[in-house]
Amino acid sequence: MTRWIDLEGAVNARDLGGLPTRDGGRTRRGRIFRADNLQGLTPGDVAILVGELKLRHVVDLRSNAEVALEGPGPLTLVPEVRHHHLTLFAEGGTHTDVEADTIDGDRVLPWAERALDEELRVTGFYFGYLRDRPDAVVAALRAMSLDDGAALVHCAAGKDRTGVLSALALEVAGATREAIVEDYVATGERLELILKRLRSSETYRGDLDSRPADDHMPRARYIEQFFQVLDERFGGPMGWLTRYGWTDADTAALHARLRD
Repeated sequence: MTRWIDLEGAVNARDLGGLPTRDGGRTRRGRIFRADNLQGLTPGDVAILVGELKLRHVVDLRSNAEVALEGPGPLTLVPEVRHHHLTLFAEGGTHTDVEADTIDGDRVLPWAERALDEELRVTGFYFGYLRDRPDAVVAALRAMSLDDGAALVHCAAGKDRTGVLSALALEVAGATREAIVEDYVATGERLELILKRLRSSETYRGDLDSRPADDHMPRARYIEQFFQVLDERFGGPMGWLTRYGWTDADTAALHARLRD
């Protein structure tokens, strides 16, 4: 069964359920979704998300500038849906989650003592979310854990910021690393559609056109390196989360949301 959610106004929406876990189970379907920008949702899309899928929480990772320029989106008009705007303030481009052109290696990558290559550049960009806004990362995961309906986490492309938060949520839920990587790279299947959609907006066009399309491809080694850094520096993602206030109760809540 496909995990993709077919919508007219979003092209990178899918379920975090159905992925294999380390204990031989599967993550639970219909509880946490991930997506790209939600500005273009049609009334039919809203009916699917809110009516059929029982969406009750939207975790918006976009910057304040993005929200101001693009607008909050049609789901903000739905009284049943609660919005959690938790910007990560680590965008590499002017408004979006395009990878940074340059990285301060000493500040972002203190563990790296070798030349900064593409893999480390993207990993440092991702680690910037955790460095700059650990409060927002933890709060977003807590919002995704709320149990009074389904939750959806999104940014602009649904690739980088959303990819990191989805990967952390799946890690807490006990998904295998292979499954987490599989979910991360799945965005590549829709990349052409994502870029076409974002280029129609002046907010994102400049950032996207500043780099070749292939540079936006989510590659397995990026998220693998991200996890490797967390493993080496913090004993794993759970070690990092605990450092910033994540509790056993938080783990239990998110685990319950994503596990059968």
